Amino acid sequence: QVQLVESGGGSVQAGGSLRLSCAASGRVYSLGAMGWYRQAPGKQREFVALATSEGRTDYADSAEGRFSISRDNAKNTVYLQMNNLRTEDTAVYYCHADTSFLGVDYWGKGTLVTVST
Repeated sequence: QVQLVESGGGSVQAGGSLRLSCAASGRVYSLGAMGWYRQAPGKQREFVALATSEGRTDYADSAEGRFSISRDNAKNTVYLQMNNLRTEDTAVYYCHADTSFLGVDYWGKGTLVTVST
């Protein structure tokens, strides 16, 4: 089992910044890519960004240029720096982790980000 705990959500005005953190515990030796998804009210959960243990990153088009994902393998933690936030970034942000076990992945409980005008 892997446990993922997110932190750093909150309320911010448009144009502001927030930094999310996700700390993994448990069978961390099995961790593969770690990343972030988000789900806005009334919408499906969508991919935001990911980082592999080797340092490769990938972003959704909506996050490219404004968000930056980083990973500290020693701390089993992934971060999402979100800059120039927009009202449409309002969502619950979920941490996600793949593992080396086929078909096994994990989700955090989510952290709410609210961006207001």
